[in-house]
Amino acid sequence: MKTALSIKTAIRLPLIGLAAAWLLFMIAAYSQLLVQRTVYLDDGTSVYPDPRFQLEIYLFFLGITAFALAALAGQKLALRIRTESDSGLAISAHRLNNLGVVLSLVAGAIFAIASFFGAWGSNNPSDDPVGLRLLNVYVPIILATALVVFVILAAFVFRKDAPDIPAGEKDEDRKKLQRAIGLAYASPIIGTAIAIIFGLVVYDVTRTGLDVWIWVIIQTLIAVSIITGTRFAAQARSSKPLPVKERRIGLAAVKLNLVLAIVFGAVVTLMAFTMGFQAISSLEVFPDWRENMAAVEQQAKIIVPSISWFVRLMLPALVLLALAAFGIYRTTTSRHADKD
Repeated sequence: MKTALSIKTAIRLPLIGLAAAWLLFMIAAYSQLLVQRTVYLDDGTSVYPDPRFQLEIYLFFLGITAFALAALAGQKLALRIRTESDSGLAISAHRLNNLGVVLSLVAGAIFAIASFFGAWGSNNPSDDPVGLRLLNVYVPIILATALVVFVILAAFVFRKDAPDIPAGEKDEDRKKLQRAIGLAYASPIIGTAIAIIFGLVVYDVTRTGLDVWIWVIIQTLIAVSIITGTRFAAQARSSKPLPVKERRIGLAAVKLNLVLAIVFGAVVTLMAFTMGFQAISSLEVFPDWRENMAAVEQQAKIIVPSISWFVRLMLPALVLLALAAFGIYRTTTSRHADKD
């Protein structure tokens, strides 16, 4: 009974992380509405907002981090259960959390790349103090890179049952393999982060678009990091090959339903995030245009969320999120209910 409860906890953890990510994303989206906007005067002059600390960037990052750490915790719990008493349900919990880990890695990579390109499109960046520029651009990229590297190493390398390391290796050999595999995973990510930070530094110093030779240097750094990672991967490949698993018959229908459940969960989750963002954006109301309207009067106004707004626009997003979580949970647990 205790094992069954632990397995269900392992299944719930990434779903809890997903809900936390959704909540933090919505708070970040709402906080973006409250910031001062650029004002365009009648003569065409642009009045940029005062430099500020962009809290929403860190809220988005915290959402990704919450999901990543929850999936990582669920994976660790599922692996411990499989070590003590393996079962089909424990395997499903393990695979679900592996999927959550991979999705969090994708989200972290997208966050870092978006921060990189968004830094070029920021309004009037020349007036941003150096400290704010570091906090709003460089620190988020460094944090996202650190998160991705940490999750990769914790989830797939530095653990007792790491899938790339054959069982039965001596401790010293195991350390060498872990070091090689860890560097194989981390080198391209760290190298890419260094390359994009280098590009941002050049952009901030010159205040112009990157020269073609700067792009050549960026791509060279990325290429070198990939080559370095490949060399470490080649070292790790010299270990003993993993035994081939026996193929089982009659799993096609089960796998098909699993794929359908994953697709359903992904689509409904995406809808929950999209509808949530749309609900938040609906709080920004632009006044009706009239002739000779002053530029300041054309600025959007933020209305206070109401019960009617919540029921009509935000509640459907919450219901979809709950439906996705419930569907994933029930599909995962019911696949092995008769066996376990």
